[in-house]
Order: sequence, then C-alpha cells, then structure tokens
Amino acid sequence: MANRVLVVDDEKLIVKGIRFSLEQDGMEVECAYDGEEALEKARQNTYDIILLDIMLPKLTGLEVCQQIREFSSVPIVMLTAKGEDMDKILGLEYGADDYITKPFNILEVKARIKAIMRRTTARRKSGPPENRVLSSGDLQIDRDNRRVTISGREINLTAREFEVLELLVLNPNKVYSRESLLKIVWGADYPGDVRTVDVHIRRLREKIETNPSEPKYVYTKWGVGYYFKN
Repeated sequence: MANRVLVVDDEKLIVKGIRFSLEQDGMEVECAYDGEEALEKARQNTYDIILLDIMLPKLTGLEVCQQIREFSSVPIVMLTAKGEDMDKILGLEYGADDYITKPFNILEVKARIKAIMRRTTARRKSGPPENRVLSSGDLQIDRDNRRVTISGREINLTAREFEVLELLVLNPNKVYSRESLLKIVWGADYPGDVRTVDVHIRRLREKIETNPSEPKYVYTKWGVGYYFKN
C-alpha cells in the first residue's frame, strides 16, 4: 500500500513540485492550500505524514498542528521560513515532530519522509508479542496501537514523543545522552541539533508528569542525559 502524504502550502508551485516528486516515488499525495482545508482533510482521512507550512491563510500552520494533535499523532513536518525559532515551532503548545527550512532541496524532503516511514515500518515489525504492552506503575504503553495511558487516562503524544518515551521505558534506568537520543529516534542523518531532544523531553514531561519540575517518570542525569526510572 502506498504511503499517504498531505502537503499543505498556499504557494501552489511549491505544492505542485513536492507532489510531482513524491508521486514519482510511488506515494499517494493530497494537497491543501489553507489551514481550514488542511484541518478538514486531516479529520476526514488517514495520512502517514503531513507536510505543513507555517504561514497559511485562514488558520496558521501552528494552529492547524495544535488542533490535529487533539485527535491524531500523525507525524507532522513543518515547512518554515529560514530564521524561524525552532523552539517555537516544536514548542509545547503545538506538537510538530520535525521541521524543514525554506528554501529546501526536494531530496531532503524525500529523505526525511522515507526515514519516518522506515521507522514506522520497523516499529510495526519489531518486538515479541508478549512485549507489546509496557507497564510501569500507572503508566501503560500500547506499542501496537501507539497509545499511552496513565491511570486509564489516555495521553495524546506526537510520534516523536511516543518514540522517545518508548525507548526510555524499554531500557529503564539506562541514561541516554542527548546525542544518542537524537541519533536513535531522529536518525543519524538528521540535520538538527540536540535542542530538538530537550524540547521533546520538556513537552513529554508536560503531558505525563503531574509536576514536570519534579518528574516521576523521565529523569535528568545532569551533564549526561535522560532516563526512565522504573
């Protein structure tokens, strides 16, 4: 089955170029040209990934991203103007998984998409059946359905937040450096820096910790990295 991609940008030439290139690689591409149309399509359809420009008519890309996160954990890659603050793009209130700055090389876009698809496919195939649900206290992770619950209450995580938490829970008390997390979760060819990890850890704590400044799940080993305390 072909991977389904939603491309959202109000610059039709950019959309046309991305669509043509992705379809050449056998992907199924749908397009939207404003925020409201993008949100409606995300509600009505299932996509493997969404490419979402920040500057959109009607609703901004950040607003669209925020609202999609209320009902879906689909990977979202923001298309941003050079100089945008990455911390804002990936901030707690929005929930993007990755970003690419304009002007971009279409080969970079395709490489990012394929890397996400590879990780998704590998996740579906990995692990013995008995280890598909992870539990620690009142925290439960359903790896097949990518659902996280705490005391029965579902926590809506982004794809990358889920992957970070899953890795840490699978390896309790093992400290991962920011560089290691970046390489394992985002891939060795990811061009971003370790601030990406810090932003996601902060956002993850905001969602799963009762008091993020005094975590009971994801801890910091100062000067070393992060770990899950079992």
